[in-house]
Amino acid sequence: MNSFSQYIKAIGKGQRAGRYLTQIEAHDAFDQLLTGRASPEQAGAFLMLLRVREESVEELAGFVSACRKHLSDDYSQIDATFDMGCYSGKRRHLPWFLLAVKCLAAQGERIFLHGTTEPESKRLYLHDVFTALSLPISDNAQHAKNMLDQQGFCYVNLADCHPQLHQLIALRTLFGLRSCANTLARMLNPSQAPISYHGVFHREFDERHVQVAQLLNDPNVSCIRGEGGEVEVNPEREFIQHIARNGESQAVMFPTLLKQWQIKPRELTPHALVDVWTEATHDAYAQQAIVGTLATYLVQAKDTEVAKALTQAQDIWRNRDRDFYAHF
Repeated sequence: MNSFSQYIKAIGKGQRAGRYLTQIEAHDAFDQLLTGRASPEQAGAFLMLLRVREESVEELAGFVSACRKHLSDDYSQIDATFDMGCYSGKRRHLPWFLLAVKCLAAQGERIFLHGTTEPESKRLYLHDVFTALSLPISDNAQHAKNMLDQQGFCYVNLADCHPQLHQLIALRTLFGLRSCANTLARMLNPSQAPISYHGVFHREFDERHVQVAQLLNDPNVSCIRGEGGEVEVNPEREFIQHIARNGESQAVMFPTLLKQWQIKPRELTPHALVDVWTEATHDAYAQQAIVGTLATYLVQAKDTEVAKALTQAQDIWRNRDRDFYAHF
């Protein structure tokens, strides 16, 4: 029995005999996965057992620390102030958070966006949106820094900043199911930005993200149950923004921002983002999603009260430069 088998045995023996891994064990197990010391069969068994049982906070913290160990230092030198992982893709609505990111960048923040695509999910991913709108995609740290200097935000595919973790996510093609690798990518913070923002889909995962952040001593992490699981507010429901800041945890309640439910679009056309930005079209849902999302960024970065953050976000949106392609 090799050293990795003990971890499969620990989590796979069932409800009575099985156990959770310690944070140290979890770090070692995932380090073996990332470095190829576990066989493909072992990796598949381990990830799918975790999928059925779900990971503990300590296990997630160990997995994340192992993933960060194999990050290139190049991306930590680009001086990003916000890090946002975008891994769910959109199915019901466009990624309006991209327009909130543009607004935040205009306020002087430097936002590092990273994500991947899963074609079998039939969702619209940020990579697809950047391609459709002819926005630059960075494939190395220097280009990412240039984009931050030029426009205040950049997008990098996970395959270019952490190929090992990307390969684990790509195993969905074989399993037919996502693994915890998607969760870890959200928590990764490849740019080592002082502020990290996560979006999740499932209940209670938002709290779990900030608990992991506290175990890892991350300085400022927030997480919401975002629209489609992305870093975006759903304005049709109230929600809680969970924040871990300098060892303290906080739960910030946001009200429903759009009283009347809107009909979702029949298809997701990326160019509609440009039309809303330039005011060629008016979309009540989009505007509230953008303002609400921008407000959560302000709450996290500035510790601003919700009502004040919403007012500030509305002002920022109203006073934006309507030229979508300015600074590109």
